[in-house]
Order: sequence, then C-alpha cells, then structure tokens
Amino acid sequence: MKLPYSWLKELIPQLPPVSQLEPILASLGLPLEGVEEVPAPAEGVLLATVRAAEAMPGTQLTKLTLDVGPHGERTIASGASNAVGLLPGTVVALVAPGTRLGDVEYGVRALQGVESWGMAASAKELGIGESSAGLMLFPVGTAQPGTPMKDLWAADSVLDVEVTPNRADVLSALGLARDLAAFLKLDLEPPPAGPTSSGEGEIRVALPPKGIVIERDPSRKVRTGCDHFVARTVGGLQNGPAPLWMQRRITLAGMRPINLIVDTSNYVMLELGQPTALYDRRTVRGDKIVVSFGLRQGEVVRDLLGNAHAVGPEDLLIRDGREVAIPSVAEAFASMGEAQPGDDTLGIAGIVGGDHGHVQADTRDVVIESAHFDPVLLRRTSTRLGLKTDAVYRYERGVDPLLAPRAADRLVGLLAQHGGGQPHPGATVVGEPEVPGVLEATGEQIRALLGMDVATEEMADILTRLGCQVKRAEDRLTVTPPSWRVDMAVWQDLAEEVARLHGYAHLPETLPTLRVHESNIGAEKESVARANLRRALTGLGFQEVVTYTFTSDEEAEKTRTERPGVRLQNPLTSDRTGLRTALYPSLLKAAAAHPKGERVLIFEVGRIFPAAGETERLGLLMRGPLAPNTHAPGVAGSFGVFKGLLESLAAGLGASLEVRQVRGESVPPALHPGVAGEVVWNGQSAGWLGALHPEIAQMVGLKGETLLLEAALPLPGRDWAFRDPSRAPAAWRDLAVIAPQTVSYGEVAALLKREAGELLESVEPFDVYVGTPIPEGQRSLAVRLVFRGQRTLTDAEVDPVMERLIAAVRAQGWSIREK
Repeated sequence: MKLPYSWLKELIPQLPPVSQLEPILASLGLPLEGVEEVPAPAEGVLLATVRAAEAMPGTQLTKLTLDVGPHGERTIASGASNAVGLLPGTVVALVAPGTRLGDVEYGVRALQGVESWGMAASAKELGIGESSAGLMLFPVGTAQPGTPMKDLWAADSVLDVEVTPNRADVLSALGLARDLAAFLKLDLEPPPAGPTSSGEGEIRVALPPKGIVIERDPSRKVRTGCDHFVARTVGGLQNGPAPLWMQRRITLAGMRPINLIVDTSNYVMLELGQPTALYDRRTVRGDKIVVSFGLRQGEVVRDLLGNAHAVGPEDLLIRDGREVAIPSVAEAFASMGEAQPGDDTLGIAGIVGGDHGHVQADTRDVVIESAHFDPVLLRRTSTRLGLKTDAVYRYERGVDPLLAPRAADRLVGLLAQHGGGQPHPGATVVGEPEVPGVLEATGEQIRALLGMDVATEEMADILTRLGCQVKRAEDRLTVTPPSWRVDMAVWQDLAEEVARLHGYAHLPETLPTLRVHESNIGAEKESVARANLRRALTGLGFQEVVTYTFTSDEEAEKTRTERPGVRLQNPLTSDRTGLRTALYPSLLKAAAAHPKGERVLIFEVGRIFPAAGETERLGLLMRGPLAPNTHAPGVAGSFGVFKGLLESLAAGLGASLEVRQVRGESVPPALHPGVAGEVVWNGQSAGWLGALHPEIAQMVGLKGETLLLEAALPLPGRDWAFRDPSRAPAAWRDLAVIAPQTVSYGEVAALLKREAGELLESVEPFDVYVGTPIPEGQRSLAVRLVFRGQRTLTDAEVDPVMERLIAAVRAQGWSIREK
C-alpha cells in the first residue's frame, strides 16, 4: 500500500520523520518495501486559467488561451484529448518557456500558425504521476493565475507499506495512522466527519433474504452476502476536476485522477478504508436498489469499461428496481459495443461497477452506495472472473462492518463542499452487521504464551490504545475489540497485539524448556527415515527433483494412470487441472527435459491424491548409460543395473530387498509386460518396478529403455537385534537347479532359504545356462550356498541340509543338473 508521508503527518502532527518510521513499522509487523521521494514540480511550472479553448481546423490540436497572471494572456497549442471543450476558468499546469523537464527545455514555438508559449502538461510529463492520458486539470479558483505549482504540490515521501492479509484495518491512511499513534502513544486527529443523516433516505434498498445457501459450498455458514447497506443521495453536482490537494493525494497513492465524483469515492476509500460506489441517479429506476444473487448460470453483466462477465447464482449483484429480461451469454457477446436495452445491473457487488449506472461527464445527481459484503463470496467471484480491484482487495480481507455510514457521510460532505451538491438529509440503512465478539483472557495466560513479563495493567493500556473496550478485574481481562479489527477472534490474538505494541525486542533470550511428552516420543522417526532415504539415494548417484503436484486428464490417459479426482476450481493452465494420482508421470516429464543420450538418475519424494486417499510415495527413474562412453553389459543401464542399485540402497539402509516377477493382469499399466516386478521391502510388499511400457515411452518422447520404481512411504521397517558375528569359516556348496524359464530366480531362492534353516547364511546366483543338454523351455540356475555356524561345520552337518534342499527342488517338479 502506497501512502504519502504528509497525509500521515496531518493525522498525527507529532509523527517522527520518515527516516525513523522504517524500524517502527517493521516492529509493528508492517515493514516498508520502499520509500519513494517524489519531487515537487519544477520552478517554471505555473498554474494557468483557461480563457478559451478552440479547435484548430484541419488538425487534432486545440488552441488554448490562458491567463498566466504576471505573464499576461498567452496561447498554446495542445494535442491532449481532454483539451477539447475545456470550460473557461479551468486551471491547467503550464510549463513556462525556459523550464527544463528532464532532458527537454521548453520554449516558444509556432504550431500550425499558433504561437505556443510553453506546454500544458500531464502528470507523467511533470514527473509527479504515471498518468499520461491528458492534461492535469484543476477546478475554477484553485489558485491565482501564475502561481508556481510547487507551492501547492510540495515534494513528498511515499511510503510503500507491506500489509499482511489479516491486517485489512491498516489499508487506509486512518488505519495506518491509528496503529502508529497507538504504538507511539501520540494523539490522533481523525479526518473530519461528514454531515450525519436524519430521517429516511430517497432510495429504497432490498437485501437478499437470510437463509440462502450457496450451491458451490453448502457446508458454509449461511450468509446473505450483504449484511449492511447505506444509500444516500446528492443532487445538483458540478462534475469537473477534483481539487488539487485531493488529486495530489490519490496520485501519490498510486491512483489516476478522473473527475470529482470518482476521485472523491477513491479518496474516501484511501482515507477510511471503506470502498464506495456512486451511480448516476437517472439510471437507478424506481429509486430502488436490489442486492441479489445472479438469476441464472450464464447471466451476463457488462462492467463500466464494456467488458462482459458471465455470472451465476453464487455471484452477488447490485440492480436497480426494474425487473427485466437478462440476455444470454451468446446474445451479450454478439452485441458487444451496443447498448443492452433493459439492463438493470448497476454492478457486481464490491468488485466493479456496471456499464448501466456509471457516473458520466454530465452526471448531476448521484446515489451513494456504502455497504459491507461477505468477503468469502467476493473473493470467489473476483477470482473466478479474474477481477482484482482496489475495492475487492479490501473487502476480501475484511472491511470494518460498522464503517459504511461514516464513509457515506464523509463522501456526502466532500461532494457538497467541492461539487456544489445538495445532499438529501436522510439515509437508507438496512441490515445488521456482525461485529467482533467479546474475548476473555488472564494476564497469566498471555504471559505464558508470550514468554514476556508484561504487567496486566500494561496489557489493558495497550489494548485500550488500539481501540478495544477493556474491563479489568485483577488479572482477568474482558475485551471487546473495535469493529475495524475483524482479525481479533480468539484470546491469542490479544496476546499478539500485546507483544506487537510492547515490542518483540523485549522478548527475553532464554533457553527453551525441553518437555518430552509421551505422545512425542518417536515423532521424528518418519522424518529421520525420509532424510536417511534421501541421503542414501544421493550417495548412489540419484538427483532429487521436486515437480508440480498438478496433472490433467490428458496426461493421465497418456501415462495410463488414474484420472485426477481432486479438481482445481481455477487452474492456472490447461495441463494442471487436478492433483496427481501417481509420481512417475512427473518423473517422465522431468526425464524428457534432459538432453538425449545423457544419463538420468532422478528421484522424488512427494504426495499423490488417488481415489483411495492422499499418500506419500517414492519415485525413481533411470535411463541412459551408468558410465559415459560405454556399452558394456552391466554398465549400459539395464534392468539388472537398476535392481543392483536398489539392492545397494536396501543394504545401505539395513533392509532386505526382494523383487518378485509379476505377470498378466498383475503388471502395472505403466510397465512392460515382460519387465515388471513387485518390490518386497523387509518382507512386505511396498510397490512396483520395471521398464516403461514402449507405447507410453513413445507418447512422452523417451526413446530407449526407461526404468521406474514407485513405492509407498514410509518403507516397511523391521525389528533390530544384535548378533555376535561368527568367527568360524563358511562352508560353500554349489547347486544348479533346472526349472522352466517362466520360473524366476526369486522363486528358486525363496524355496532354498525356506528349506535350508538357520545354517544358511546367503544365496547368490553365479550362472544361468540355456541349451544342450538342458531341455527346451527350461534353464539352469546355478547358485552358491554359504553355510556358517558358531563353530566350523562338518560335512556331516551340511550334507543333510543339501539333501533336504535337493528333495524340495524335485518336489516342485524341477531337477538338479549333474554336469
């Protein structure tokens, strides 16, 4: 939020200089993003009064005859769009000859036969604003002709304050000044109040009935969408330029001056924090305003810039009192640029005004809307429509629910003072706004939470300075927050305010007290296991990636995974419309981004969101040669290498790994039917691994073999036990089993381990043979069996085990290779 220092200084006369404000605001939780020093206009910029404005035939220029005071009457030729038809008495900013702005020095020159004495300038040309849409215009009688503009438009410092979403109360000059005054214990001089209303107003207002349920989220607390609405009228306005001081303030705050009516509405929002809307009374038919939800899905509203927006029953609209037929989307877009006959929509509540009802150059009578809207409804509507205005920026964060009457009065007073308007004394006020409830806390509670030794009396003083009503009974505080502090909902919020104004710098430096609760014992177990897993994988050469959790139906179909069940209501792009149901599509996308032919070893630890419920997964991907410039077996990146890396991973984590081949319908859709397996970690099924299916590889643009693993986290653990290593030598035996080629090594090894008993230490394969004399369709699997005991084993102890193994093999219908 941008705000000129001079504005704050007016509200707090004893405010410290800008150089001292930065640490103060930072301690209040409102740090400065920057301070911009805006200079005054140059010495030679003078305020001049228009005597006449004449179009120059055959050109797009306007001849302005100006009264420049001591310099007499002068003429200039201007190409600005708003120079046409300027009324006599209007004041402009004139750059006198001999004045330098930037690198340009202005003088007297002839344009189309007109002697142009200097130049009438825009805010951007003067270096005091961003608007270059036209000349800076000021009301009649702003100053004596020839007055240097710097006398009325002094140099200033503009504070750019970072406001967190919960502090909507400081999104205004008064709100920020109120917080600073409370912290610095300085007097606050609030802005003048406008004329209060007496009696009924001229406009009837109807709010939606209570009990409306918004279809998108029926579980929400039922709201009307608008719980407070104030309408007042002002007639006989002269809608010219806003006064110079007002234009200066809204320009420095980052807004563009337009005209008196619009600028005054913006000024009140910047001053008090309450957005308002003004409608041309001629368009408010029946002198009635109806606040209602959209009539049907696809109803079209055109905003004041002519843009069409499709709204629905969940969007809150402001209408006039006439009931009309609402055009369809197709009809509205087909007639863009044409008037919509019978349109009754004055605006989308709290977001943007409508094409019907907006203030025009000849507007004389206005209807003022100052209301309080449901922030959740407005946030949803503005997000869906892509409309982020200054008004909705405040509404969605929480505007003071009691501020509407005060803002309407202030607006009436400014319009009457500077526009010559005649306000109607009455006001239409409907609805009952909700205000923050009473909070209770003890000083001991707050001290225990903060770790600060703050007296209860000081707590009461701090909260009182912030605008709270505080009742203290010994150590107990009963606090009613001010209406503008909608963020104060629980007693812990009171503690936060005490800490903020007492000063975070007073937090004592103490060592934390370590209190290990029974429920916390072992709480770090999964985190430690995850860190160890990451460390082991990176040690094997894998690189961790962090990918988007978003996917789309198209990607799910391409990679043969479950379609996303959790959908985004407002996806940023068409390829990120839902939450992913598997990790490997993200890994495939990351691998496709690598240069072709390079080794890819990546992993991700992330969450997926399938229909069965959210879960954490581990995903691995390997492709390309493990060592550069080699095609040697075992190094080129085969399934065996991938499995070997996984076995090394398991060994490094002290776990056992087994890969069981899967066939037929058990093969995951993403894998090649012939290269697919189940990951068994510490004896429990944990996931799957294998080669990417060739059709998927072609779809995602990955040539060559790509190997994948996806497993559920945390990986299954096992009980640890210590066993003294045996000092006895091992006894080795070799055994060659002839079995059908469909029988995997894992099945053979599992049988041997099960039948061997405790003496068997390990089983390692060392030879696979197919051919004569092995029968067709079978193969020989040769394994080395290592036996070990607490002492040296004899043949009499090992031979019976071998005979038992051979018998078990033959019982399976397999045979033993003798040669």
